[in-house]
Amino acid sequence: MSNPAHALHEEEDDQGEVFLDEADIVGEIAVDDEDLPDADDEVDELDDSIHIFTGHSDELYAVICSPTDPTLVATGGKDDRGFLWKIGHGDWAFELQGHKDSVSSLAFSTDGQLLASGSLDGIIQIWDIASGNLKSTLEGPGGGIEWIKWHPRGHVVLAGSEDSAVWMWNADNGSYLNLFSGHGGRVSCGDFTPDGKTICTGSADTTLRIWNPKSGESIHVVQGLTCLTISSDSTLAVTGSEDGSVYIVNITTGKVVSSLVSHLDSVECIGLAPSSPWAATGGMDKKLIIWDLQHSLPRCTCEHEDGVTCLTWLGTSRYLATGCMDGNVRLWDSLSGDCVRTLNGHNEPIQSLSVSSNQEFLVSVSTDGTARVFELHE
Repeated sequence: MSNPAHALHEEEDDQGEVFLDEADIVGEIAVDDEDLPDADDEVDELDDSIHIFTGHSDELYAVICSPTDPTLVATGGKDDRGFLWKIGHGDWAFELQGHKDSVSSLAFSTDGQLLASGSLDGIIQIWDIASGNLKSTLEGPGGGIEWIKWHPRGHVVLAGSEDSAVWMWNADNGSYLNLFSGHGGRVSCGDFTPDGKTICTGSADTTLRIWNPKSGESIHVVQGLTCLTISSDSTLAVTGSEDGSVYIVNITTGKVVSSLVSHLDSVECIGLAPSSPWAATGGMDKKLIIWDLQHSLPRCTCEHEDGVTCLTWLGTSRYLATGCMDGNVRLWDSLSGDCVRTLNGHNEPIQSLSVSSNQEFLVSVSTDGTARVFELHE
């Protein structure tokens, strides 16, 4: 039997060019121009995530992984809601109810037993992970909560606020412990030193303040920063500033011991390598810079497509992850400076990153309203 399509093709060849007239039209279909894809649009967007949490209805601001349960994650966002959810358990989620403004900060206690959720209404709620119950509510700040940290050896909560103050409470009974006053603007970053004996905070007034937790006294004031991190031996603070400078500060003396100059725009994030004398800084100049702190020199510069908003080292390995304004998460080898993986999925800026306690998963949150989980493997 002859092939009908082949026969038709031969017939068309015999007739030359074939034209349609109005009599050949059997019907018309209306098409909205907005339904048509642009020529530059990708029909199938890449998504490397293995789990997407979509319980939020607006931008996400915060994410934290449990230090003891490798599947447990907490997220908070602009929709005034916080959630606990589990990687690989898409049907399980627990809402942190009661906040009346954006949930801006989240932190697990060091032992993983408690979760603190802070909001722009100035309230911090303490949640018991085992029971899911609200354990206590911490009040006092006259402005939104900027960040929350736990004492490394106990259930003591430290928080910075838009009211220019730093507050400290006992999370077990909700009692107020101390107030640290002196900053002239919102307190944008801070933490206990790892030995728990000192507090370091940074503010929109561009100062680093070093405090005595018991007396509330401001021991030292150092000018110029946007973000900070503290060395594991509690001796040094590394700070970033809006002008692109990075400073190493001796916590005991309050003196700047070194200045690291290479960024051309605001430094947004800093992280110290857990197993080497290196630091990583990310900035709005689209650069991640790995620093050798012993020699105060850059080891390598890792170029991005857009500003770097957040970073985290991946356990004790030589790898680290960055979140970017372009919506991508990238994994970097700190030895070579090479980008070893680009993790696609988000379509708006990355706000925060967190690594699971078993180092198998990286969780990112974005202004696109989703939290995404990526598998980590070399």
